[in-house]
Amino acid sequence: MTQRHTRLTAIPPLLKTSLCALLLALSPASQAAGMADNPEVQQFIGAMQALHGLDAEALNLRFARIAPNERVLKLMEPPAKPGQRSWQRYRSRFLDGTRITRGVSFWQEHAATLAKARVLYGVPEEIIVAIIGVETIYGRNTGSFNTLEALATLAFHYPRRAEYFREELEQLLLLARENSADPADYSGSFAGALGIPQFMPGSQRRYAVDFDGDGRVDLENSATDAIGSVARFLEQHGWEKDGPVAVPARLAGDPDERWLEAGIRPTLVAGELLQQGVRAEADPARKVTFVDLATPNQATEYWLGYENFYVITRYNRSSFYAMSVYQLAQALRQRYQASQEVVARQD
Repeated sequence: MTQRHTRLTAIPPLLKTSLCALLLALSPASQAAGMADNPEVQQFIGAMQALHGLDAEALNLRFARIAPNERVLKLMEPPAKPGQRSWQRYRSRFLDGTRITRGVSFWQEHAATLAKARVLYGVPEEIIVAIIGVETIYGRNTGSFNTLEALATLAFHYPRRAEYFREELEQLLLLARENSADPADYSGSFAGALGIPQFMPGSQRRYAVDFDGDGRVDLENSATDAIGSVARFLEQHGWEKDGPVAVPARLAGDPDERWLEAGIRPTLVAGELLQQGVRAEADPARKVTFVDLATPNQATEYWLGYENFYVITRYNRSSFYAMSVYQLAQALRQRYQASQEVVARQD
């Protein structure tokens, strides 16, 4: 101890100050910083050890190395001055030339896998491709946030949805153990979604499949696993094989408020809506949801959504999202069929 002090005092004052700071940063006491000193984190670690047998010491070290991510919290918060919701603005983000062109290429490259998923799970190719296109532009934008840090930030510093994100944090730790991986090595969206299809950790554990048969589920690098997993997710949430998704509707006046208040799950009988002035090419016996897609200073679009429309909202609970997926799917189907006709003529 005396020798170390003697050598240190011989160092110029400015350099000595910097070196002291470095030594302090590397000291055992400093390693207890980060999130590990949060009582709620400690309670969570204890629960993970008790419920799942996870190593508390290892979890303490991991949480000590991360801190709340302010950018994650900022991205989760609604804008201070929220603008008007606009269907056309939202739609333009996903129905663009890039997603359609790349989507057709993705379909062509993975045609056999997509056909296999359709046969096994009953979900059309264009719906699978559209979801992957909306989520990550076919794997090109999977996110660069550290998933452990993002989920921990939201689990312990975002009270509005803390319970949900703590559950997903728990699922991430279990997913990492199942894959013999370090939970700190996962990256994805600011909300914790992972890989090509942007599955939350819990969804990956419940619905993801090893569709390429290599012995492991890899949603980060395997488009084949991503395709099978998206199809299985939809199938497990009630996708109706060969069932309709949505049909446009027209009204002479304003919609009945009760139709809008009925919610996103199909509970309205199409035939009754037709009798009340809704004009649509709808099966009168089927149950539907009444969908209004508003754009400021433009006429509101109305649609009747079937069970399959509702199933798409299980991926993202938004009618804007589900309709974007559906309309992108239609555009992809049309463009893909046209490309196949060109190939057939050339042959």
